[in-house]
Amino acid sequence: MNGIPRLLGGRYQVGELIGRGGMAEVHAGHDTRLGRTVAIKMLRSDLARDPSFLARFRREAQSAAGLNHPAIVAVYDSGEDHETESGGATVALPYIVMEYVEGRTLREILTETTVMDPTEAARVTEGILDALSQKTSGNTPNQQKIGDYFTACMSEPAIDARGAAPLKSSLDAIDKVATVKDLAGVIAQLQSDSGGDDQFLFGFGAQQDYENARAMVANASAGGLGLPDRDYYTKTDAHSVDIRQKYTEHVARMMSLLGDSADVAKQHAATIMQLETQLATASLTLTDKRDPKKLAHKTTIVDLKKSTPDFDWGTFTAKSGVPRLASLNVSEPAFFKAVQLALTKVPVSDWKTYLRWHLVHAQARFLSSNFERENFEFFQHTLRGTPAMKPRWKRCVGWVDSQLGEALGEEFVRRAFGADTRARVLEMTTRIEKAMETNLQSLTWMSPETRRQALAKLHAMVNKIGYPEHYRDYGLVTIAPDDFAGNVQRAQAFEQKRTLAKVGRPVDRAEWFMTPPTVNAYYDAQMNDMNFPAGVLQPPLFDVKMDDAPNYGNTGATIGHELTHGFDDEGRQFDAKGNLKDWWTKADAKAFEERAKCVTDQYAQYTVVDEIKINSQLSQGEDIADLGGTMLAYVAWQDAMGKRIHENIDGFTPEQRYFLSWAQLRRQKRRAGR
Repeated sequence: MNGIPRLLGGRYQVGELIGRGGMAEVHAGHDTRLGRTVAIKMLRSDLARDPSFLARFRREAQSAAGLNHPAIVAVYDSGEDHETESGGATVALPYIVMEYVEGRTLREILTETTVMDPTEAARVTEGILDALSQKTSGNTPNQQKIGDYFTACMSEPAIDARGAAPLKSSLDAIDKVATVKDLAGVIAQLQSDSGGDDQFLFGFGAQQDYENARAMVANASAGGLGLPDRDYYTKTDAHSVDIRQKYTEHVARMMSLLGDSADVAKQHAATIMQLETQLATASLTLTDKRDPKKLAHKTTIVDLKKSTPDFDWGTFTAKSGVPRLASLNVSEPAFFKAVQLALTKVPVSDWKTYLRWHLVHAQARFLSSNFERENFEFFQHTLRGTPAMKPRWKRCVGWVDSQLGEALGEEFVRRAFGADTRARVLEMTTRIEKAMETNLQSLTWMSPETRRQALAKLHAMVNKIGYPEHYRDYGLVTIAPDDFAGNVQRAQAFEQKRTLAKVGRPVDRAEWFMTPPTVNAYYDAQMNDMNFPAGVLQPPLFDVKMDDAPNYGNTGATIGHELTHGFDDEGRQFDAKGNLKDWWTKADAKAFEERAKCVTDQYAQYTVVDEIKINSQLSQGEDIADLGGTMLAYVAWQDAMGKRIHENIDGFTPEQRYFLSWAQLRRQKRRAGR
């Protein structure tokens, strides 16, 4: 293709030709701004003067520019004249830049607008953020914030130059701790600066009252661990012992990065491991934490002070922004008894070492590359088997979504989520709820009394689709284009302050706990609502242009899955208003448990890897929801089809396409952790 500029749009370097189709050539390329490999699909110059070909290609480009295909990175008209292969004549060649995914066939690259998995909404949001970060005027305040955040995050040389400097004020505060009583104020500040992270001894936030779901209460929960959960500290098999050894070595390396000598860092790592093990032993298992009755322990602040007299709760609540706190929920009372014991036994110097570790652990991803790499090597590579860190742009997109998610979400929805999609999903949801109602009415083992309560809960359930009715106001968050660590701290402090401001107030039932670009969904038992973000309602998961079979097999099964959660082993313990209340007769509860045991017995036989079997007591809710959701969506789909003829498409029956779509939704590639 003669005459193509080597740098399109001042950004994309054009490489070798990797294929040619009827309308376009595909070249390997390089994004010089983000340092990633791309594919550049460009209209062939010999067709560029043909109006019909040009119009067709531009329609494809315009569709991509509208982000109807979430995988598109960018779409451009070159705006430059280039020689055609015949020489002499000049044209402006439109082109589409796509992320190249190794392993895709040449035919796929040539025939598809998208060459990567379009469920990854990060590619849409990256396009949004990159454009906003380059825009110098005309942005709304929220657009400016997310663009500046992305700019600061992508400025790796500046981040590396600062090293551990962003931690200095927190390290100084820890260094000033002289007595056990001083710990409370420092922990409150560390929790605030990390957005309520429960790494700092325990978690502290706001949640709905288990007894009165209309009210928000403070909640103190077990925390303080560096490894994922209790079992990592208590299991005695060879693999668990090896992981603990590698964790201790990782802690020592991180402490060395903070300035400790090798010998001191090793001693400190042993101290941290010993203290965390004490806390872990007093914590509930993940299986126990699935039982809300084991987490509901409302108490007064006076009684909490009596059970942990060596922790200064007055200072802690004042610094946390809830100085007049009278009562709260303590999810694990036994854990706080262990905290009290540790406060009386562990030297202040060890507590300071512990807090230094958890500070650097909480902030490592936002520091210079040596901290971030070491954090990745243990928590992703060693624990999960992940071979390489995600590209910087993906990590930055994730952090914007995590900390300014509704500002980013508003932009995402504007570009990638239409009213037709929302209406179609609502129609599907209504049909699936109807299928659930029919099912509840036909259960022979359920008594009329329990059935009335179940139907009341179903009819009270709220469906949230796509995005919140009102986006969050980030006006109080200061974001600078040259202060990444500061942006993180300010955004996280804003979120923790916003969360704790809910204490003592009525529940905001319009609030979402996932951002619009999130490729996931959830059911909230205390809200009694289902939530389906716009990100999970994108092709190929959901496509308004597709027939009902794959849409019900994929998105419909997801809707049914979340709906079933309202009635699984955990969800069934909450009533229509979201209160933790037993509304089942003893006979019906026993009948449910007998049927649920069939599921747990079946799943307990499956091998995950090597000799490890599924912990079906832990996965019970998800297993029940998968089975129930698939069944409900299938019944609803059949109802939607009515008497229409079931036509084959691409050689598959509608029934086959339903289950193929279901399987495609759940296909995953996982590596065994080390």
